[in-house]
Amino acid sequence: MGYKLPFSANTAVARASLLYCISGLRFQQGQWNNTEELLIEVKGLQKKGLGAEHPGTLVSMADLAKTYRNQGRWKDAEELGVLVIEKQKRVLGAEHPDTLRSIANLAMTYRSQGRWKEAEELEVQVMETRKRMLGAEHPDTQEGIGNLAMTYSSQGRWKEAEELEVQVMETRKRVLRAEHPDTLRSIANLAMTYRSQGRWKEAEKLGVQVMETNKRVLGAEHPDTLISIGNLAETYNRQGRWKEAEELEVQVIEAKKRLIGAEHPETLSSIANLAMIYSLQGRLKEAEKLGVQVMETKKRVLGAEHPDTLISIGNLAATYNRQGRWKEAEELEVQVIETRKRLIGAEHPETLSSIANLAMIYNLQGRLKEAEELGVQVMETKKRVLGAEHPDTMISIANLAATYINQGRLKEAEELKVQVMETRKRVLGAEHPATLTSIANLAMIYNL
Repeated sequence: MGYKLPFSANTAVARASLLYCISGLRFQQGQWNNTEELLIEVKGLQKKGLGAEHPGTLVSMADLAKTYRNQGRWKDAEELGVLVIEKQKRVLGAEHPDTLRSIANLAMTYRSQGRWKEAEELEVQVMETRKRMLGAEHPDTQEGIGNLAMTYSSQGRWKEAEELEVQVMETRKRVLRAEHPDTLRSIANLAMTYRSQGRWKEAEKLGVQVMETNKRVLGAEHPDTLISIGNLAETYNRQGRWKEAEELEVQVIEAKKRLIGAEHPETLSSIANLAMIYSLQGRLKEAEKLGVQVMETKKRVLGAEHPDTLISIGNLAATYNRQGRWKEAEELEVQVIETRKRLIGAEHPETLSSIANLAMIYNLQGRLKEAEELGVQVMETKKRVLGAEHPDTMISIANLAATYINQGRLKEAEELKVQVMETRKRVLGAEHPATLTSIANLAMIYNL
């Protein structure tokens, strides 16, 4: 029968098991603060009943690290994630599935911080180990390959991401079947990569396929189905097909409100997407109303400094900017920048995006010297942090060129625009929408 735990230990473990199940439900509901409280109690009970380095205790600690990540507490997530990995390596071994899962989670934390090189190194390690231990076609191996593809995509390495995603999709079709939820997720990831490359028709075709299959296999209101509808809405939005995008996004919002509640983070993300669709159509009052609603709810539910809250503040600033309410836009953007500098650092990609947005606001106010200073800062930092040919670096160069045009410095603007166009041709291809935009912008300079 094995060793029988003392009564007090048995009681602690039983309570820990119950609370752990409840924490899983809270996690799915996006109630991360409550999840954190439960998992901290679980960890304490498991230490008492099982020991500080028992595999079950370590799994709970790993889940707590994931909860910290979802709260935007990346430093806490990283510290706890590293601690868990060290203990699992010692107790279970470096190649145990639980250890590899924790390494993959740490890689995801690095990716959230824009530390893609570190994320990539860990994901390659996990992928190679799983290939050797489990085989190339094991679901965990395929998941590892998919995670690496996501990191490549974050770096703008879409060709490499596409190759891995096609590989995962084909393997899952063969091993799991074409309509398995994991297969459909891999098809959705491939569609996202096509969308990033401006390959709208391919992205749309796969998006419709995933949505229709999810509806038939999982049901019209399954979470995976709603995600696929939202992804298709984004594809339509990127093509300027705003009416179709709006209809799908409204459908998603109504379903999410009914199923998971109006204040669930995923519901709020869908409302934010609808606000963006309204903004692009010039329906700025409707966009503002939704933007304020999302921002205020996220402040209350997630906290004023949560990454998702900061995104919503930045989105509202963009809506004010489009309305010509530059003072209000500036105040919000400065707030976001200062918070991000403090929480994730001055060189994080999201911080740099906020600084670029502030430069745009200055540009529109005719504060060209301030706009130029920020534009140069963003461009130089992105070159160093992301690389000279990263898509975001190209955007920063193009933005600086726009500032030079407003200053009448057409020669300098032309040099930057040519640089962007040539790089995009080489990296993205001559027919990518971003490349075509660069050509049009260069033509505009020649016409001035």
